[in-house]
Amino acid sequence: MKASKQKKVENYMFIAWAASFISTIGSLYLSEVLGYIPCDLCWYQRIFMYPLVILLGIAIFKKDEKAAVYSLALSAVGGLISMYHYGIQKLPFLAERSVSCGIVPCTGDYLNWLGFITIPLLALAGFAIVFIMSVLIIRTTKKEGN
Repeated sequence: MKASKQKKVENYMFIAWAASFISTIGSLYLSEVLGYIPCDLCWYQRIFMYPLVILLGIAIFKKDEKAAVYSLALSAVGGLISMYHYGIQKLPFLAERSVSCGIVPCTGDYLNWLGFITIPLLALAGFAIVFIMSVLIIRTTKKEGN
């Protein structure tokens, strides 16, 4: 792969890793420092976000752009969970039909900045960044024939 394309891939991978790292630190801050108890859907989102920090960190270290396939899959599933979670928080017809989530209701929102920014939306933003960067990595490496 040409040096310029390799540098692009490395930058994309770093952006994806940074998004997963910031998302992970943010979720830990909310639960461990601020004391917000995560609902079940929040836990599922964490299950898909936390491994991305390790996976993408190793991929950066080893310069392994093939890890983008795995980060694409993890971010896609995590993003779908985030979209559903955001939907049950903001759409009354979904909230009324949602399943009970355990001790903390999934329809509750600890954060509601500007009337629409909630924890699931922040998680969705993190997953979207990882997803988009993973797609860019895959497209860039395919153009080279790797």
